[in-house]
Amino acid sequence: MTRIRLHNTKTRTKEDFAPIDPANVRMYVCGPTVYDRAHLGNARPVIVFDVLFRLLRHAYGADHVTYVRNFTDVDDKINATAQARKDAGDPRTLEELIRERTDETIRWYHEDMGALGNLTPTHEPRATDYIGQMIAMIAGLIAGGHAYEKEGHVLFRVRSCKDYGALSGRSVDDMIAGARVEVAPFKEDPMDFVLWKPSPDDLPGWESPWGRGRPGWHIECSAMSHELLGDSFDIHGGGIDLQFPHHENEIAQSMCAHPEASFAKVWMHNEMLQVEGRKMSKSLGNFFTVRDLLDQGVPGEVIRFVFLSTHYSKPMDWTEEKAKQAEATLRKWRALVAGHTAAEVPARQLVDYLGDDLNTAGALAALHEIARSGDAGLLLSSAGLLGLLTPELGGWEAVAESEDYSDALSEVVSRWVSARAARDYVTADQIKARMHALGYEMKVTPDGVKVEIGHFALLEHLPRSRSDSAQVSPFEEGQPAMAAAQSSLVPKLRAILEVLK
Repeated sequence: MTRIRLHNTKTRTKEDFAPIDPANVRMYVCGPTVYDRAHLGNARPVIVFDVLFRLLRHAYGADHVTYVRNFTDVDDKINATAQARKDAGDPRTLEELIRERTDETIRWYHEDMGALGNLTPTHEPRATDYIGQMIAMIAGLIAGGHAYEKEGHVLFRVRSCKDYGALSGRSVDDMIAGARVEVAPFKEDPMDFVLWKPSPDDLPGWESPWGRGRPGWHIECSAMSHELLGDSFDIHGGGIDLQFPHHENEIAQSMCAHPEASFAKVWMHNEMLQVEGRKMSKSLGNFFTVRDLLDQGVPGEVIRFVFLSTHYSKPMDWTEEKAKQAEATLRKWRALVAGHTAAEVPARQLVDYLGDDLNTAGALAALHEIARSGDAGLLLSSAGLLGLLTPELGGWEAVAESEDYSDALSEVVSRWVSARAARDYVTADQIKARMHALGYEMKVTPDGVKVEIGHFALLEHLPRSRSDSAQVSPFEEGQPAMAAAQSSLVPKLRAILEVLK
């Protein structure tokens, strides 16, 4: 049995993971508010918990893991976007325009997250499909004395939850002193938060015992997780920015609604993302969406690799240099595994790394070791547990057939040999370093020059002078993917030659 240890935010310790029911391991992760494209930071929890989903499926069986990630499709930003379309002359109702916008954004989200190699969760509930469950939970909280109605609003009575603040480690009084809380005349206490609020006639709303209105944000996840996973489940995840107030409020609502249950047993939070060492923001000009990167030609597999290089509990820094290094590594690995079949099980060392609180950086180090050993089948099966080297993410290496890979490679190697012969070791070392960054190994052997990528020999002739043409070894039958992977390097090989002019 795979041993899994996870850091539990609530207990602040790393614990052995023991599911409530090994035949049905259950995980809930807070999903996006669907008003626009997912930015790069939105992708981090998706990738983190996708790896955990894969690990749990490996440990307990694919049919024994239930993963829920929601869509919040009730939001002022969604309403504003729809209203702008209506103001621009669209004759449809606001409800129709809102549905169009959320459908469109969910489709984009699926496309972008799929391009990063993420599996589809077991359930992806939309908040608007669970309004009835939210109303029922709110009614129960009022009956239990944990919520109250005033002026068409229903608010949660925070001080009725004795353990409120346990997740974030702060008392209610400390929170009031240090937090920005909405001051409203209908609140008994500044920390009380909205479960239901009235909706004017020109905005979406649902009939309820407290009048026409719509739910507060926090009650959505409590109702959906209860409906799909039960009173108690194993793991609740999300970004660290959701720890307070969203997750704190989820716990309060759910524990007061179902005091006999434990709600989520383990809480996990991923840290935030930076770009080139700075917080991503529009004001700094370093804000971009996942689609922006994909449209710029950055493969989704490269984005995923960079994310996995940093432990989920640490701030992650996206840099162009990391992306270049990731691309070089993935090209080398895809060349190695081309034409091979995955081994039946991944490497034990890699599974152990992932079992140790999702140590993805250690898992990538294990993949490097496997690649150096030349075991293509084991590399395939092990990388697959991280969502790498999968067929779904393949094909990004291919380029137009008109580009002549053999000529480009031969010319670069000829320049390297000529530089060595002329004792121009600065130029020779520069060429070798640039080639190494692309995944090539260049060496001089007693039999001549040898150039390899992975464990495939691509060139085995020593040009006697720059005018000689080096012969590139033909690819063996069954290695078409390898050929495609190398042909896509033509522009980078040409770039090396341009620098040397």
